[in-house]
Parts: sequence; C-alpha cells; structure tokens
Amino acid sequence: MSVSAKGLADISASRPVTADDPVRIASISKLVVAIGVMRLVEQGRLDLDADVSRWLGWRLRNPAFPDAPISLRLLLSHRSSLTDRVDYVLPLDADMRAVLADPKAWDAGHAPGSWWAYTNFNFPVIAAVMERATGERFDRLMDRLVLAPMKLDACYNWASCKPGIAARAVVQYRGRVAAKDDNHGAAPACPVTPARDGGCSLAAWRPGINGAIFSPQGGLRISARGLARIGRMFLGEGRLDGARILRPASVRILETPLWTWDGHNGDVGGDISVAVPSAGATCGYGLAVMFTATGAPGCRDDPFGDGRRRLGHSGDAYGLKSGLWIDRAAGTGVAYFATDVPDVPGKRSAYTPTEESLAHPE
Repeated sequence: MSVSAKGLADISASRPVTADDPVRIASISKLVVAIGVMRLVEQGRLDLDADVSRWLGWRLRNPAFPDAPISLRLLLSHRSSLTDRVDYVLPLDADMRAVLADPKAWDAGHAPGSWWAYTNFNFPVIAAVMERATGERFDRLMDRLVLAPMKLDACYNWASCKPGIAARAVVQYRGRVAAKDDNHGAAPACPVTPARDGGCSLAAWRPGINGAIFSPQGGLRISARGLARIGRMFLGEGRLDGARILRPASVRILETPLWTWDGHNGDVGGDISVAVPSAGATCGYGLAVMFTATGAPGCRDDPFGDGRRRLGHSGDAYGLKSGLWIDRAAGTGVAYFATDVPDVPGKRSAYTPTEESLAHPE
C-alpha cells in the first residue's frame, strides 16, 4: 500500500498533515454506516426490507403516501422519499420524530422506491433504527461493530474517540478560513451539536430519539490510512488482516447497484435545465455505495478518466473533498482527501480538478 501526505493539518500551528491524522471524511461516513447495518442484518437484528417503523416504535411515513412502508434498503439507497428541505443537523435535545412530522421533510411527488434523491436525513433515521434495535448509543455501537474490529482509530463526532485523537484533527478550511474541527490541539468543548440551551451532556440520551446526534451522514473522523483499510476489507470480500468483518454475501449486497440514472428517474438538482443528477457526478447507487463510469446518459461520473467501473463513495463538506474508490476487477483501490478545495469543474468529469488529480495522478 502506497501512502503519501502533503500540506498542513493546521495552518495556525504550522502542523504538517500525516496519513494517520483524523479528518471529518464527510459522506464516506454513509458507506461505513452501511457496514454496521449489514453486521446487524447478519446477526438477525435488522431486516433490509422490513418497515423500519417496527424498530422506531412510531409510524414513519411520507404523508403523501401513507400506505407505503419505508425500509432500510430504501433509506440506504436514497429512495425513501425523504428530502433535505428541513435541517438534518439537529441539536442534541431534538425530537427527530417531531421534525419528520413536517410535510416539508418529504417529497410529495414521488412515492418511496420510485425516485432517487440524495438525502442526508436518511442516515439519522438509519442511526435511530440501529439504536432502537440494539439499545446502544450509535457512536459506541459503530465502534463495537465496525471500527474496533477493523482496528480503526476513528469515531463518529468526537465523543467516543480515544484521548488525544481530537488533538491531531485535520482542520477543514474554506478559503483558508477554518470551517470545521479547529480544535487547537485539544478535544472540542462539545463533541456533538449542542442542545438548544447550549448544554452538551449526553446523559439524557435515549435510543432512537435523535439519530442525528453523532452525524451518521458525514461525521466520521478517520485517517487516510484508516480509509484505506476499509477499502482493503471490501477487496478482501469482507475479510481484513485475517478477521472476518462481513460475509462475502453481505459485501455483494452492498455492491449491487439499486439505481442507475436513465434520464428521468432521479433528482436533477436545483437547476431544472440540468439533465442529470449532481451535475452528472452521481449516476449509480447501491446500499450507501456509489459507482463511477456508469455510462449512463449525459453522466460525467469518472474522475479517473479511464472508463473503468469503480465502487465506493465520495465526500464533500466544509471545503473538504474525499474519495474511496475500489476497482474490483483490478483488485486495487484509492483513498484520498483534500481540504480547502475550490468548487470548480474538472477537465474530464463533474468532479473537481483536485479530485481528478488525487484519483488518478498524472
């Protein structure tokens, strides 16, 4: 495994970045959540196709389609009909059920399963289901199911990280201004989004009341080396360094495309003149797994520029761009992140020039 790192993790401290420094990896967090879900499915504690209401303890429905149940398979693949038109970054004391009672949280024009729309709010719901199924706090559950077995010094938000890890956080910049995780060499005063009164005690946590507390949609802090270990697990058909993390059948389920853009079956984004979702960057999706080089109409979803089919996930938040891409046929993979990345179009894809360079250095 070849590893390289350059630049600064913290500009103010002139601290160089290393391959072992944790960074908020953004939406690659979703793929890691899916690994945790599949472990619970293997244990018989979750079912990908059952109505998640059975675990939540209340009826989760799109008000416009009250008879259509919503499953983990639909949530993981962004086909639940939830939207991000309401804020999914909830305060510590929020009641997620009350937030989802707002009709604005839902797509009234498309029934669950009939439409693809990338929606962060799917993952707080998934986290709540996992908590209700196990009685465990999401960050601790993910540590037990995934992070510890894979020997990853990682955590969702900062509450369950080992002492000293937050001190090495990669500060995320946007225009050279700190946008996230400027921890000043120490653990943050509050490891999650504070309550509405500013409080930060996790003592009041109850399973499934607020699945957004630990940012399952984007809050995983992990190093580049740790990200590469996740890729190695996929290449190992669920095995990593001799340890069985997932059954091969579970890996195949994760890697099965459930949606591919056909010109009219997904969200086209904010500009109705755009003919493909995400400006053509995302044109194939499975269970929290993205696919590149789909060949779908109008898509520019190949940051590598070689036409080879890859699977994994990208990340984009607070000036950071990240990627974990696996070439199953070649048995290779690439993991990367960069901070303070300008949002400008690339030469060969809908990804930025920085991502194109990191995906396939010239």
